[in-house]
Amino acid sequence: MTQTSDAILARMMALHPKIIDLTLDRVWQLLAALDNPQEKLPPVIHLAGTNGKGSTQAMIRAGLEGMGKRVHAYTSPHLARFHERIRLAGELISEAHLTEILDECYAANNGENITYFEITTVAGLLAFSRTPADFTLLEVGLGGRLDATNVITPEVSVITPVSIDHEQFLGDTLAKIAAEKAGIIKRGVPVVVGPQPEEAMEVIEAVAARLGAPLIAYGQHWHVHEEHGRLVFQDENGLLDLPLPALLGAHQIQNAGAALAALRHLGADEAACEAAMKNAEWPARMQRLKTGLLIEAAPEAELWLDGGHNAAAGIALADVLAKLPKRPTHLICGMLNTKDVSGYMQPLAAQAASLIAISIPDEVNTLSAEETEAAAKSVGIEAGTADSTLAALQAITARDPQARVLICGSLYLAGHILRENG
Repeated sequence: MTQTSDAILARMMALHPKIIDLTLDRVWQLLAALDNPQEKLPPVIHLAGTNGKGSTQAMIRAGLEGMGKRVHAYTSPHLARFHERIRLAGELISEAHLTEILDECYAANNGENITYFEITTVAGLLAFSRTPADFTLLEVGLGGRLDATNVITPEVSVITPVSIDHEQFLGDTLAKIAAEKAGIIKRGVPVVVGPQPEEAMEVIEAVAARLGAPLIAYGQHWHVHEEHGRLVFQDENGLLDLPLPALLGAHQIQNAGAALAALRHLGADEAACEAAMKNAEWPARMQRLKTGLLIEAAPEAELWLDGGHNAAAGIALADVLAKLPKRPTHLICGMLNTKDVSGYMQPLAAQAASLIAISIPDEVNTLSAEETEAAAKSVGIEAGTADSTLAALQAITARDPQARVLICGSLYLAGHILRENG
């Protein structure tokens, strides 16, 4: 019987009992067994940060592709299919290629302890090393210093905004979390830094100074803002007047700034910078759903999907909702029990007419619908529960067929929706 990537991925899950165990020892060992593919990559742009890594990466990729460059991209987690994590020279990895690469990594690991993220990251690096391209975009999975992607010396590092998240792994203060993110900074390698809280910025500046890594920092070396429906970016190379990012939200202006600062460092012209704004796509970041089973069930509704899941994401989402044309917004929300649920919901309270809580299907770490409902009520949102997204949507549209409905709270829920919606 032919192996499928799903079967090999399932085997990989059993190689290490803990889902997250931050160390690089196992990664280095497997890379050595595979003849060190991390040393054979096209020039790397390495991205860390709490919020905005994926969006910033998407804009950098759109800009580089606007220059006619072939770009590898690695991101996590995936939403609908694992293949989304590995993009080879612009195209998602094929099932046959993924199966072959995973099998090779599994065999080379020889039954040793290794986490799922570590071995699949090595698989991505191996695929990148064998496919010609001009650049490699690597997004950190968690933290930075001990993340499985932190085995390369990049052309440029990027640190997007840092906030409190994953405290159980990264530390319980902004300074501790920033120190983990700043672990991607390499000696002498320029680092683009997005807007940061002062406590985080002090740590990043100290690490960069110690390693002689030139800073390209927001508010010091580049500035970005919205003006008259346009994006205005300025750095030492001059002023750019560009379209607003295709990705919605005021927070995307800052992400766009970081992407543009990186692109300008890499020699991008104005046309490439415009492509970065116009052509970036990033699913489940205020994504408007226009086709599929959910639309068929509620054809008159305005349906949105977002995977943000921490307090900073809640603030950004509330800002986007406030700027949409006025109409009541109803939330369908499912969250993980590892998240600051009240912190996420507090900013949304002013924008949500109601919330229906659901448990995330097939997710062991889901918060129960009842717990999510209680969290919503605690911040003043009118809330109830439903057994599924479809049942929640039908309950909302039974009262208001033309409702604006936002499905939100978790990337795992977003992935489920993208798979099920078709």
